[in-house]
Amino acid sequence: MRWLLFIALVYQAHSADVCEPRKFQGAYGVQLSGTTTISGERKPVALVGRLVFDGTGTVSGYVSVNYTGLLLGNPVNGTYEAHEDCSLTWSLQDDSGAFQHFAGTMASDLVHIQFHQTDDGGARQGVMVRTPKVCSAATFLKRYTYTISGSTTPMLPGETAHAVSSNGVMEVSEGGNFTITADGPHAPSKGTLNVDSDCITNIALALSVGDAGATVAMKLRGVLLDEGKEILAIQTDPGTTVTAKFNAQ
Repeated sequence: MRWLLFIALVYQAHSADVCEPRKFQGAYGVQLSGTTTISGERKPVALVGRLVFDGTGTVSGYVSVNYTGLLLGNPVNGTYEAHEDCSLTWSLQDDSGAFQHFAGTMASDLVHIQFHQTDDGGARQGVMVRTPKVCSAATFLKRYTYTISGSTTPMLPGETAHAVSSNGVMEVSEGGNFTITADGPHAPSKGTLNVDSDCITNIALALSVGDAGATVAMKLRGVLLDEGKEILAIQTDPGTTVTAKFNAQ
């Protein structure tokens, strides 16, 4: 019985994730979405950005936020704490002086982190993924599945809110071009993408919305991640609160 108890305890210890906080450092792409009541009324929000953790408790970076259809961009800086139980907390201050606070759980390889905003009324759906040290067009892989989801906010008289949802495949070719094909009876459409050395990605596409060839133009801003295996992005067009995720096949 004692041996069985000992084996169970050893198994439990090894099955729990253990992280090395000293190794948590470098650049990460971040995406956060959901709804927020921080300013009072419940509103949709979508955020994407790049944060650099310096290995000594300081974090800095830049984030783009689409809030109620308005795109805002802010440099941020703050502090963080990483722990052996793979928990991670950090706070960020933008150029207005406002602070926001976050908490999450790191995978033991420190590549992926699931997190949420801990301020009352903050958004709950967050993911952070390590970026390559340097990105170029060669970092993109050839084929990705994608999910685009969110909603629009009326910005002009006569406009109405509606949901945005699409899944499908993106095939990347040379010269920053790609073909995107939505699931279902949709015709393929073309688009372009580029990336800078910091792994910030800009994507322009015409998303097919029917089998008659109708398309909707979209512009996305995101981050190329995990040696090109993932892209996290948000739509930057006015009146949109939309996130996009691309995963290499």
